[in-house]
Amino acid sequence: MVLKHFRYLLLAAIFVASMPLSAQETYQEVKPGDENLVYQGQDFYPVRNYVEKPKGKRPKNVILMIGDGMGVDHVFAGITANGGKLFLDNFRHVGFSKTQSADKYITDSAAGGTALSTGVRTYNGAIAVDTQRKPLKTILESAVDKKLATGLVSTSAITHATPASFIAHQGSRSSYEAIAADFLKTDIDVFIGGGYKHFTDRHDGKDLTDELKEKGYQVLQDIGAIAQVKSGKLAGLTASEHNGRANERGDLLPVATETAITILNNNKKGFFLMVEGSMIDWGGHDNNTPYVVGEMLDFDRAIGKALDFASRDRETLVIVTADHETGGMSITDGNMYTGMVKGGFTTEDHTAVMVPVFAFGPGAAEFSGIMDNTDIHRKMSKLLLGK
Repeated sequence: MVLKHFRYLLLAAIFVASMPLSAQETYQEVKPGDENLVYQGQDFYPVRNYVEKPKGKRPKNVILMIGDGMGVDHVFAGITANGGKLFLDNFRHVGFSKTQSADKYITDSAAGGTALSTGVRTYNGAIAVDTQRKPLKTILESAVDKKLATGLVSTSAITHATPASFIAHQGSRSSYEAIAADFLKTDIDVFIGGGYKHFTDRHDGKDLTDELKEKGYQVLQDIGAIAQVKSGKLAGLTASEHNGRANERGDLLPVATETAITILNNNKKGFFLMVEGSMIDWGGHDNNTPYVVGEMLDFDRAIGKALDFASRDRETLVIVTADHETGGMSITDGNMYTGMVKGGFTTEDHTAVMVPVFAFGPGAAEFSGIMDNTDIHRKMSKLLLGK
């Protein structure tokens, strides 16, 4: 009798398993272990609409915002995750950038950053030096020569490849201590990011924070204290090496962006500021959709701070782009009402595809269409510096 009952149960189970699924096919279901591919959605943040009414054809200030590894799918993942709207929606001038380096079809962040900062393509791993390892002048250094204020903000170590390529000159991106020392060779006004140990825990025994203080910098590590600074020179070193992920570091990037703008705007001649959302790239390397989405939304909130200033100032050009795409990301499912995003990836490395370019403010129309990454530097320099 027990055996007969078991057979009935087994036949029933087989029948149920063979029935068609009403909701979706089995191949469309999220499998166990796929939690890194799906961002389930969280509360949406409000997005303001900003009016673009530039005072003239040329900007007094330029804010270049680099979403490291940010491709079109990363952007649309962010749009979906925030219920269909980002601060990026305010940009009416949109183009694409080709990212190849001098020696590789697929660039790294050092060569990609150098192309944006100097207008010259170089080999992968190079920090603002050419293929012969000779220093290349960066737009930040040229802005200093013009007596403009300058700044760098990053969620990674400030000595990491992208921010380093705007201020240092080294043959290898891994020369972090040498890159830190290069900061002392400039008159940069503000830099905020990780990398404290590269200034203090050094093989040469030097504590570069002492030299920074001698040059008049306020050297701070707490983002709360950093946010209180309104003027003067500031070295905000917020982590020993890299800051944590977006869900760990809170609103550090939007706060640091707003703080840098406030300080730099004291210079009546104008300023150049580069802001990097570093870890969009890291989420792509990890093939981790929630990681990508969290960093993309954090970067977009920092973009909101730049737009808020630019729309009121009307003399500030905001450019948002990437150095390359990471992960070969694609969006395979999503929900604008819940913010759910399902992503897929083709690689754990960078890819060669074009990346988006967004521009807002005086001169923004220059950044429409398809261009080389070096063209972004050329256009910025012409608009801000007249060359």
